[in-house]
Amino acid sequence: MKTVSSTDTIKNLPFPIAKVDRKFNMIETSGVWDMIFINQEKNTSETEQEFAFPINSLKELNKDCLEKKQNGEKVIPVVCEKGNFLWYRWQIMPYYDEDGDAEGSYILREEVTERIKKEQLLSKAQKVSRVGGWEVDLIHNTIYWTQTTKEIHEVSKDYVPTLEEGINFYKEGEDRERITELVSRAISDGTPWDTELRIITAKGNERWVHAKGEVELLNDKPVRITGTFRDIDQKKKADLEYKKVSERLSIATEASQIGIWDLNLRDNSLEWDQNMYRLYGIREKDFSGVYDAWESAVHPDDREKAQYELQEAIKGHKDFNTEFRIVYPSGEVRYIRAFGVIRRDSEGNAFNVIGTNWDITELKKTQLKLDYSKESFERAFEHAATGMALVSLEGNWIKFNQNLCEISGYSEEELMKMNYLDLTHPEDRSRDLLLRSELLEGKRNSYQTKKRYYHKRGHIVHLIVSITGVKNIDGELSHVISQIMDISKLVKAEEHLKSLVEITQDQNASLLNFAHIVSHNLRSHASNMTMLTDFLLKENDPSELQNIGKMLKDASESLNETVAHLNEVVQVKVGGVQKVRSVNLLKKINRVKKNINALLLEKNAECQIDIPEDLRVKAIPAYLESIFLNLFTNSLKYESPERHPIIKIKVKQNESGSCTIEFADNGLGIDLERHKDKIFGMYKTFHHHKDAKGIGLFITKNQIEAMDGKISVSSKVDKGTTFSLLLKTV
Repeated sequence: MKTVSSTDTIKNLPFPIAKVDRKFNMIETSGVWDMIFINQEKNTSETEQEFAFPINSLKELNKDCLEKKQNGEKVIPVVCEKGNFLWYRWQIMPYYDEDGDAEGSYILREEVTERIKKEQLLSKAQKVSRVGGWEVDLIHNTIYWTQTTKEIHEVSKDYVPTLEEGINFYKEGEDRERITELVSRAISDGTPWDTELRIITAKGNERWVHAKGEVELLNDKPVRITGTFRDIDQKKKADLEYKKVSERLSIATEASQIGIWDLNLRDNSLEWDQNMYRLYGIREKDFSGVYDAWESAVHPDDREKAQYELQEAIKGHKDFNTEFRIVYPSGEVRYIRAFGVIRRDSEGNAFNVIGTNWDITELKKTQLKLDYSKESFERAFEHAATGMALVSLEGNWIKFNQNLCEISGYSEEELMKMNYLDLTHPEDRSRDLLLRSELLEGKRNSYQTKKRYYHKRGHIVHLIVSITGVKNIDGELSHVISQIMDISKLVKAEEHLKSLVEITQDQNASLLNFAHIVSHNLRSHASNMTMLTDFLLKENDPSELQNIGKMLKDASESLNETVAHLNEVVQVKVGGVQKVRSVNLLKKINRVKKNINALLLEKNAECQIDIPEDLRVKAIPAYLESIFLNLFTNSLKYESPERHPIIKIKVKQNESGSCTIEFADNGLGIDLERHKDKIFGMYKTFHHHKDAKGIGLFITKNQIEAMDGKISVSSKVDKGTTFSLLLKTV
């Protein structure tokens, strides 16, 4: 170990050096050393201002060197009073006594500011451009990679590659074979390389790189290979994508017959690709290559418009995007769609137009057919005999014709504020929504249903609605078409017919009943009269003959009464519906009550009537009067001997346009378990009353049904009877 005498002087040495003891106390410095720490007013180099001495960093470095008894160095900047940096390389060299113990250190300072700045600039440039460096020492078979190179390969900062590993990063196949060939050739004959290849990074990512390398020779033998490694992945992929797109565009323009043209505005020259010649039906050798050649091919009626639109685009007023017709040399007319992009110089002057043409003849013909179909649909839509509407998937009107307004009674403005469900009868909504949901879910393409709308005036409109789904170009349901037919008159006619059928059925049933009555009652009368006639023929006694004559008279009167009853029942059904009209219910009941007022007083009867004064029912006045007269007299006829009669009449109005009239008394009541099926039968009696004939309730039921009404009864023995009459209201 070399020792340095502590008596050696460094004062006059021509470089900046200082001598310190073990505790880093300054012992001696050279003159050049002192210059950096003297505040001089010079505008040169490092002496122009005072610097902060990096005492702590140097003490730490010095301590490490003394402990290890070895030299050391470190690049540490110093900061001037204005905040500027100067970079210095500080070298620590311990000196020792005769026993080899370190007494202190020599500190050598070297300014490296320019080198550090260059290195920093180079490092930043490498990071920005993603350029890494590498070196292969062929003597020692080692590789050095810069930090950027490691980042490109996605390896750790402390990664140390081998030559084999470096080559294996290249993508297996043609890329790895290519780099192996280039490196082998370079080592063999010194040939440099400059190529673009793909690598697979340590993280498995494929990346394009630009690799350059050259060989250093010593005595005609390769000793080192150096080069750069640049990340070009984004640019390369963009170039490949551009190439792919360009190839696709070329194929697409060829396949789609799109022509490309280039008009030079300065010399009026016009270039066409091969598709343009095919589009215009012109041979290339017959095309003069000037603007006028295109102009002459345009249909005379469209030429002025096409010229104007091109000039407007050149002036910058609008894009060149137009349609025109051309005329083939054969005279055939075709439709062309044209699009152009204007190129301008730095002063904004147009110098070039590049554009495309494509044949839209078939599209134009289809469009004309579509326009005609659309026009036809519009006419059919507006003038249809039924209501027509376009309805969104949410149920809102998109469009409808005037017929729908007439069906609903609403104006166009009023309907547009409504949803189709707002018009639909509540009882029809659930079925309508179910069918609609099946249409929206694709379970059906259309459906037809009967439903009811509420007219603006409040009455019900009967309809047949046909719904058809309409799909867009993607096959998805976009809206529905509704056809709405008003069948109210038909429904009314059906109801009338149904009523007539029901009356006919009732009359047939009555006739069948009459047949039974006739077969029973008339047979009894006939047998009785036959027996009396036989007695009359055989009897000679005058007194007996007189008695038989009296019995014959009684039998004849009984027969007449039976025939009269049957005739009365028949007359109830005949023409009943045609005689129905609006009748004030309270007035009619009060009139009946007035007619039997003496009987009510005689029986000490109490009447409790709870009926609205303005309630009107659909009835035949004579029938209604007969019904209540029969109910009143029955209540009085079959009164309870235990209490005076109480008659209660009240009305319950129903939502279906009808009312229920309850006629209740507190009389003898009827045993319904015995007589339930006989209540309204002919000649059915339930009490031993001298005036009971069993014809009144039978007639009442027929009269109610003749007015399209119904009658039912509830009763308890010795509690009373309640008759419920259902009649339509006005």
